[in-house]
Amino acid sequence: MSGQADEHERTMAFCEIALGQIRALRQPATPRNYEIWYAYATGYHPALNQKINETLGANGTLSDADLDEIYSAYLSPTRLTDRIDKVGSQVMGEIEQVMAMIDAAAGSASNYTESLADMTEKLGDSKDREGLRAIVESLVQTAKEMEESNQKLEERLNASKQEINELQENLEVVRTESLTDPLTQLANRKFFDTTLAEAMADAREKNEPLSLMMTDIDHFKNFNDSFGHLTGDQVLRLVAMSVKQNVKGQDTAARYGGEEFAIVLPNTVLRSAITVADHIRRAVMTKELMKRSTGEHLGRVTISIGVATLHDGDSVQALIERADTCLYAAKRHGRNRVMCETDPEVSAPPATQVA
Repeated sequence: MSGQADEHERTMAFCEIALGQIRALRQPATPRNYEIWYAYATGYHPALNQKINETLGANGTLSDADLDEIYSAYLSPTRLTDRIDKVGSQVMGEIEQVMAMIDAAAGSASNYTESLADMTEKLGDSKDREGLRAIVESLVQTAKEMEESNQKLEERLNASKQEINELQENLEVVRTESLTDPLTQLANRKFFDTTLAEAMADAREKNEPLSLMMTDIDHFKNFNDSFGHLTGDQVLRLVAMSVKQNVKGQDTAARYGGEEFAIVLPNTVLRSAITVADHIRRAVMTKELMKRSTGEHLGRVTISIGVATLHDGDSVQALIERADTCLYAAKRHGRNRVMCETDPEVSAPPATQVA
């Protein structure tokens, strides 16, 4: 919420870093290469940065094949879909094998039934001890074969159960990745949008309250301008950690965009939401920022928070805009504070644009 100008400056800084890397390595300035280096500049994909640094350390450059591999692994729009399709195919293959085993077991059971019927008939026709012994031995052998077949089926079913459980875990990892902001490990904007809409519908159905917090880091542009985007990212992680530690249960904390965060608080009245917001604000301001590369103390970070509650007839956008208005008011009136829609200052006309 530091404004479009701040976001412009921040993204232009990433742009310059990306183009600088392309120039330094004399690579074609293709959209793919730019996207890779822009992602590298933001630091939002730690695994991507690690892969690039390792490859540069080993080879001194990145070949076209290296860039292809990095893009496919970390940035390609289809990578999550491909992984889901792959796991889905593995699940289907496992199910097909289990069905084949069950079919084979059903055939064995049918044969066993036929053998029993045949032995029963022979028992009725048998007249001597040797004939009875041969029939009994045959029955014992058939029963043993059936037991072995059942044991193999049980072992295969247990192995398949374990395999399918592992595949389900893989699917959950992919799902979580698709809904998580890689830098802060909070929910991403996509997940927030879906969650807020569902939470509003649920609150109306159950006639329960719902509150929304919009949070923005004060003077965030100054951190980037003074200490670089890596320190800016450290600030984002610090705030995200404080948010995460102070939301519980059904609450959903998300990175809304840039340096702005949003928290959905189901079944929470406005006054309780204000209390949560102030806990978050205090948690952030108690942490002192340190530049990792030098150990330099950079001071403390503060945040401003706006809180709104669900009204009859609210659309998703209306609730977000009302919380945003409260957030702007908090910044206008000194920052490092929580303001809600019932505060008289919120309705006061803004004097100037704030960051």
